[in-house]
Amino acid sequence: MNLATDIRPISYLKSKTADALSYVNDSHRPLIITQNGEAKAVIQDIESYQKMQNALALLKLMAQSEEDIKNNRFESQESFFEKIEQKLA
Repeated sequence: MNLATDIRPISYLKSKTADALSYVNDSHRPLIITQNGEAKAVIQDIESYQKMQNALALLKLMAQSEEDIKNNRFESQESFFEKIEQKLA
């Protein structure tokens, strides 16, 4: 993140919305919007947002899987495939 270019006041967003959207879409970097000197919002291009959501979903699945392993809620690969083969036969 380059603070000089990635942080803008809300007045910039109000007066140059199209420029702000072009910036995030072209650079694929988020734009932090401030109000009264405090960070209040982030504008992000849709492709980067979707990638972030996909990564978070995978991390959530990994955390759930780790919890299942800790609580002994799993079965061996061999057992799993045997059950599938029985159902297909």
